[in-house]
Amino acid sequence: MSHGVRLILDEVSHAWKTLRVLDGITLTAEPGEVMVVIGPSGCGKSTLLNIMGGLLAPTSGSVRTEGAIADDCLNPLTYVFQDFSLVPWRNVRDNVGLVLRHKLTRDAVAERVREVLALTGLSDFGDAWPKELSGGMRQRVGIARALAVRPACLLMDEPLSALDAQTRDLLLDEFVTLIGRAATTTVYITHNLPEAVRLGQQIVVLSRRPGRVREIFRVNRPLTGRSADDPDLKNLEHTLWRIIRDDAAVAERERIDAPA
Repeated sequence: MSHGVRLILDEVSHAWKTLRVLDGITLTAEPGEVMVVIGPSGCGKSTLLNIMGGLLAPTSGSVRTEGAIADDCLNPLTYVFQDFSLVPWRNVRDNVGLVLRHKLTRDAVAERVREVLALTGLSDFGDAWPKELSGGMRQRVGIARALAVRPACLLMDEPLSALDAQTRDLLLDEFVTLIGRAATTTVYITHNLPEAVRLGQQIVVLSRRPGRVREIFRVNRPLTGRSADDPDLKNLEHTLWRIIRDDAAVAERERIDAPA
């Protein structure tokens, strides 16, 4: 059963002074769906996520949610960044519970922290300090902290990009399980195409700047049934790369040919 809301973007555009970053973005993330947004560097992916989360107002267009917010949701739109942003002088348990303390009783905080530590495989690390954890473990704590507020929509900005390749692959497998269990509407920004095809139920390809919706692909199979070696997903990955590569090449030629 889905616990997420429908997130709707209608003709969203944004500019920084005279630089047009996004142009006419219209998208819908369905309840419980994982929407992955990819595109060439500088196409406005992170700007778009900030607009979705209300951190940035679009120059034009609108963002809205549809659907009831669950009573136990403490923060409807919740971020996970590539920077783990853990408080170094608090242990894992306290980092996860920090955002809950002003909203729940002490017993309720303890119960919810126990729940998400178990969900994320961190039950044995509650007393550990951030400096004692690997990068993958610290990011897992960041995921636990986000899930603790039971968000209606999870906004993830390249959460694995700061990790080495081996750790990223291992944590990606865990993400598939965690996101599937949470059944929360998720928007996932990445430049990594294997991540996109493993996680995306709707994969949105943005064009070079100003970012426009170039193509949308749908992967109609459960997250937990996907394999890194699946030939269909490999073919999709190659298709995505051709689209992004061509746009990146055009953008590079425009930069080189620009007047000095």
